[in-house]
Amino acid sequence: MVVVGVGKSGVIAQKIAQTLTSTGTVAIFLHPSDALHGSLGMITTGDVVIALSNSGETEEIIALLPALKARQVPIISIVGNTYSTLARQSDAVLDASVDQEACPLNLAPTTSTTVALAIGDAIAMTLMESRGLTPEDFAVNHPGGRLGKRLTVRVSDLMHESPNVSAASGWLDVVKSISKNSLGAVNVVDQDNRLVGIVTDGDLRRTIERVAETGLDGLTAEQMMTSGPVTATAEMLAYDALQLMENRPSQISVLPVIDSNGRCVGLLRLHDIVRSGL
Repeated sequence: MVVVGVGKSGVIAQKIAQTLTSTGTVAIFLHPSDALHGSLGMITTGDVVIALSNSGETEEIIALLPALKARQVPIISIVGNTYSTLARQSDAVLDASVDQEACPLNLAPTTSTTVALAIGDAIAMTLMESRGLTPEDFAVNHPGGRLGKRLTVRVSDLMHESPNVSAASGWLDVVKSISKNSLGAVNVVDQDNRLVGIVTDGDLRRTIERVAETGLDGLTAEQMMTSGPVTATAEMLAYDALQLMENRPSQISVLPVIDSNGRCVGLLRLHDIVRSGL
């Protein structure tokens, strides 16, 4: 799609081209004056031109029409005058006429540009629907936006290498592992590296409070851990993992990451998800 327009209509044309492109239809804006001086080469067989002109008599666009006709390029016009030169030479005419501009002098393009923009958006949304564009498709073109990140960033992109201890590890080894990795938790695994529990900073504090009078001697990770913790997989969307952390009576700030066999492959922190911009 090649969208053309001059002046305020040119600004609207640029926005329409950007909306088309971001919703799955490749489009460019081309200024008619540039087209008349070499940039016409952008337009090839198979393209469609959308021309915006409130009057339908914009000189630069009218001058461009013979060249477009020679290339047998279909022309869709968005015009305020359906009897204009542009409308008569278009393959399809979209009526953007208004009774009056919002301008108190009825001169500055205001209402007319708003209507033209709405028609352009309608074209883009109709094409988006007819192409069956999915949220995932949309996200591919918007990787820097929040929606794009929610649909593309996975747990594997944010997780840390799994800090593991065995169930028989003493409390001091647990503390050392938490301090060394600075992740606020350690995964407790069996001899096959399968997850059996997790010890968080909170688990550690609560255990110390519970055994303060009897002492810490002989205390193991198994006695301190939370068994059967909520987990994530590396392939899971990070946004879904965030929902696992937040949509529960008491929020959690870390998730063990396991593979299909239940083996620990990482640890995901809430802090890392938030920092990613999700």
